[in-house]
Amino acid sequence: MKCWKCGKEINVEIVARITECPLCSADLHCCKACKFYSSGSHFDCRELIDAPVTDKERSNFCDYFAYNSELKSQKNDKAAAAKDAFNALFGGGLCL
Repeated sequence: MKCWKCGKEINVEIVARITECPLCSADLHCCKACKFYSSGSHFDCRELIDAPVTDKERSNFCDYFAYNSELKSQKNDKAAAAKDAFNALFGGGLCL
């Protein structure tokens, strides 16, 4: 599986509430690592939760939590978006 924050492959068998990424120490039992996380949905979740979780990057007690093994790291997504925007402005390469 990959860490939701650093995007690196990690060897974690069970994601418990206190599980952290061994490389970047990010909490793994959090909204941003959950397969039901959906920014913009009601409480940013596709499940019918009763109350919002205020910090989406910190560990929580949500009973619906299921680690999203298909996720990409936010760090890599932001870097890729910036690179794509740069290339769109300057035609895909540097002009010397």
